[in-house]
Amino acid sequence: MALKNLLRRLDLTTLQLFVAVFEEGTLTRAADREAIAVSAASKRLLELEQAVGAALFERKARGMALTPAGETLLHHARRVLRDVENIGIELAEHASGVRGYVRMMANLSAIVEFLPEDLRAISAAHGQIKIDLEERPSGGIVDGVLDSLVDLGICSGDADTRGLESTHYRHDRLIIVTPGDHPLATRECVSFADTLDFDHIGLHSASSINARTHLAARQAGKPLRLRIHVPGFDAVCRMVQAGMGVGVLPLAVFEAMGRQLGLAAVPLDEAWAARSLIIVVRDATALSPVSRLLYDHLRSIEAAQR
Repeated sequence: MALKNLLRRLDLTTLQLFVAVFEEGTLTRAADREAIAVSAASKRLLELEQAVGAALFERKARGMALTPAGETLLHHARRVLRDVENIGIELAEHASGVRGYVRMMANLSAIVEFLPEDLRAISAAHGQIKIDLEERPSGGIVDGVLDSLVDLGICSGDADTRGLESTHYRHDRLIIVTPGDHPLATRECVSFADTLDFDHIGLHSASSINARTHLAARQAGKPLRLRIHVPGFDAVCRMVQAGMGVGVLPLAVFEAMGRQLGLAAVPLDEAWAARSLIIVVRDATALSPVSRLLYDHLRSIEAAQR
C-alpha cells in the first residue's frame, strides 16, 4: 500500500462514511445518514479499499459485515474522529476563555476517596482549567494512557503499568464493612480468613479489590462465598445494610458512605489491606503545561499533608 495514496483517501468524510456503513449495516442507509448520494458513497468506499489494498466489508444478503482489515480500520477511524471532535471542543473552550483541558482516568477508589477535594483545590487556584475525568478499572486506565486517550491516570499501585512512568499519589486502607449487629462488628480487627465464614458482597470483576480478595481467599485455603457482584461502593454499602453479606471497602469510602447507614467498619489485619494509588503517564516531560500542572499538584498532595 502506498502511504501517500492512503493518506489522500483517509479524509474525514470518507472515514465518517466508513463508520456509518458499519453502524447502519448497509451502504444505502449510511449514505442517507451522511447526506451523500449512494453512487458517491459507493465510489468513496471503493477508493478507500483500493488505497488500503484490502476489502473492508463482506457484502452479504442482509447487509455488510467487516472483514479483519475493516475491524482494524474501524478501531483507528473512531479514534481519529473522536480526536477531531475533541479538537473542536477544546478550541471552542479556548475561544471562550478556558485556559487548558486535561483528560484523565481514575479508578473508583481514587474518585470516591480523594479526587473531589484534590480537584476542587486545583480548580480554586486555576479556575480556567477544565478536567475530563472518566472512571475505569486499573487495567483499563493503563490501556487508556498507553493509547493516548488520556493525559494521565490514577490506578492501583499493584497494576501492571507496562512501561508507563508512575509516581505515588495516595495511600489508603481496606476494611471489612458489616451490619451493626453482625458477629464481626465488635471486633477490634479481623483476619480475612475469619470473614470467609460469611457471605460476601463483591465489587465488579475488573476491580483491584475483587482481585485482592480472591487471591487472599485462595491463600487462606477457603472459598470466597460471593453472594452477589455489584458495580460500586454505594451498592456494597446498601447490600450490607440489607443483610446480604459483608464487604471490603476503603476506610475513607466507609466514612463517606457506610457510617451514615449504621454499618460497622472492622480493620483488616492483613498486609495487603494497606494500598497505594499511583499516577501513570506516558512521559511526564511531554505533558502539556496544564496537564503538567495537574500532575505536579496530585503527586505533591499527600507529602504536603504530612
